Amino acid sequence: MKKTILFQGDSITDASRDGENPFNMGHGYATLVASALGADYPARYDCINRGVSGNRVVDMYARIKKDCINLKPDYASIYIGVNDAWHEIWERNGVDTEKFERVYRMFIDEVQAACPGIKLMLIAPYVLEGWATCATEEQPDRLERFITDVADKAEAVKRVAKEYDLPLIELQPIFDAACKLAPAAHWSADGVHPTAAGHELIKRAWLDTFATLR
Repeated sequence: MKKTILFQGDSITDASRDGENPFNMGHGYATLVASALGADYPARYDCINRGVSGNRVVDMYARIKKDCINLKPDYASIYIGVNDAWHEIWERNGVDTEKFERVYRMFIDEVQAACPGIKLMLIAPYVLEGWATCATEEQPDRLERFITDVADKAEAVKRVAKEYDLPLIELQPIFDAACKLAPAAHWSADGVHPTAAGHELIKRAWLDTFATLR
């Protein structure tokens, strides 16, 4: 019997998927993972992408029933956090870290209660220097704010993963190491959204972690 894998998160997971087509996976790491699993384990997994561009943790929580619980996944990865910082820095509509962590825990609690036996993995956000995150005349401290706030969100995800004994993918060290091999723009188009090479980094880390769940 096929197992269902759900990818949940924001635009990095969404990756320009067609929201009108429930089977469309987008053009990012979720598709790369589905391709690899489909080739290596034919007919073993169904992959579903429900990432939504622009989502903060509160937005993801608001659609928990439709886009997670009702799908009854056997596995799910959750990748959220950078918009909670971005929306504050750009629009003063972000989510502070205390609330981010509280809502994140609510999400985990409700999913685990509604889907007994589900296997979860958490992905902590990263940020690099790019046009969306670099300093401007109006915001000379923009990059520092991004680095600090995204690191705070990543630490919150790390705490949740430890408390719930869930596998964690920490992307910041992966991207920092990659930036020693090529400039940040090679891995991220704007400091937040991965390029094709950046999505490949996430896919590799995802598959390594998923191997520990099977």
